[in-house]
Amino acid sequence: MEPQKEPNLSYPLYPPQPQSADDEIDLRELFKALWEGKWIIIATTFVFALGSVLYALSLPNIYKADALLAPAESSNGGGLSKMAGQLGGLAALAGVNLGGGESSQTDLAVQVMKSRQFVDAFIDEHGLLVPLMAAKGWDLTGNRLVLDEDIYNPSTSEWLREPDGLRGPKPTPQEAFEVFIKDVLSVNQDKESGLYTVSIKHYSPYEAQRWVNWLITDINKVMRERTIAETTQNLAYLNLQLEKTSITDMQSTFYKLIEEQTKSLMLAEVQEEFVFKVIDPAVVPELKDGPKRALICVLGTLAGIIFAFLIILVEFLITRKNSSIS
Repeated sequence: MEPQKEPNLSYPLYPPQPQSADDEIDLRELFKALWEGKWIIIATTFVFALGSVLYALSLPNIYKADALLAPAESSNGGGLSKMAGQLGGLAALAGVNLGGGESSQTDLAVQVMKSRQFVDAFIDEHGLLVPLMAAKGWDLTGNRLVLDEDIYNPSTSEWLREPDGLRGPKPTPQEAFEVFIKDVLSVNQDKESGLYTVSIKHYSPYEAQRWVNWLITDINKVMRERTIAETTQNLAYLNLQLEKTSITDMQSTFYKLIEEQTKSLMLAEVQEEFVFKVIDPAVVPELKDGPKRALICVLGTLAGIIFAFLIILVEFLITRKNSSIS
C-alpha cells in the first residue's frame, strides 16, 4: 500500500494585502470639493488681489540714474605698466610700488568706492544723511523729498526715532553705509567691453543724478590724492637712495625709476578724470525703475489662488478621514 501523498500547497511568503479604497484619493471627489468651495476660492483670491494692489500702490517710485565709465589708465598708465614689468624686481628691492597695470588700479578704485571710509566721507561731505535715511518719497509737483516725520523733524532738524542698543536717534555711519551699499549704489562691469556702469537708486530722480556725478568726481579725486601721496613718497626715497649709491648701473636704474615716478606724479596732478573717464554722463531719469507693481499684483493673486486651494484640500482630507473612521 503506497503512502498517501500530502497535497502540495504553496502559500506566498507575504500574502498581498487588500488595498483600502480609503487610501486612494478620488479625483472626482476632489474636483467636486473644489467646485463646492468655489466661493472660498473666489473670495480668497479677491482678498489677496485687492491687498496686493493696495500694497503696490502704497510703494513710492524709485528712480535710477547711471553713468557709463571707462578706465582712464589706458592714457596714463601705459608707461608705468611697461616699466613695472621691466624694473619691477629692482623697484621692489628699492621699496617702490610702480603699480600693477590698468585692471588693478581700476579694481582698487571700485573697492575704494564701496569701502566704509569712502562712503562715510561721501555722505558727510555732501550732507546726504537726511535724504538717505529719512526720505520716504518724492513730491513731483514741488520737486521735494517727502520725509518720514516719525524719524526726522525737518523743522527742528532733530532725529526722533527710538534708540536701539548702540544706535541712537540719529543713524550711525555704519547704518548709513549699510543702506547705501545695499539699496542705493551699484557698480557693474561689462566683461566684454571692460566699461563700468555706476548706478544710484533714490526716490528723487534729481538726487539720483547728482549723487552719481558726485561719486565719480570724488572717487577720481581720492585716487588722485592717493597716487600723489605715494609717488611723492617714492620720489623722496629714490632720491635719497640715489645719493647713497656710487654704482653706475644702480644709478641708471634709479634714474629710470625717478623718471617714471615723476611722470606718474605729473599726470596725477593735471588729470581730473584720473581713474574713470565719463563716456555717458548721468541724466535725470524720466521713468521710474521700480517698484514692479504689475508683477506684485500678479504674484499676490497667484498666492491667493494657491492659498484657497490649500484650504479646500486640507478641509477635504479632514472630512474624508473623519468619514472613514466613522
